Amino acid sequence: MDNDAIHDMFEGLGPVTIKRMFGGKGIYHQGRILALEVDGEILLKADAKSADAFTAAGSRQWVYEGKNKPARMPYWSIPDEALDDPDEMKKWVMLAWEAALRSK
Repeated sequence: MDNDAIHDMFEGLGPVTIKRMFGGKGIYHQGRILALEVDGEILLKADAKSADAFTAAGSRQWVYEGKNKPARMPYWSIPDEALDDPDEMKKWVMLAWEAALRSK
């Protein structure tokens, strides 16, 4: 995904910074990471407080194959209904931002 499209997705939150990492991109707001771009897909940060909302919306958690077993990461796919609705996207981006603020 190109950087202009990423900036558009996060417009409801405010300016984001995009940095290349791990073959993808990290998406930051005010110095905190709140999303990743992996293989062309945006994944939003979640935590124990917000993961149930992502699950209920049909999102899937990012899992990659670690050395000995699959590793679950605190990033989730964007719910389908948010992809074409800026107001809905803002809701999910704000959940990711809140999770970023709670993380250490």
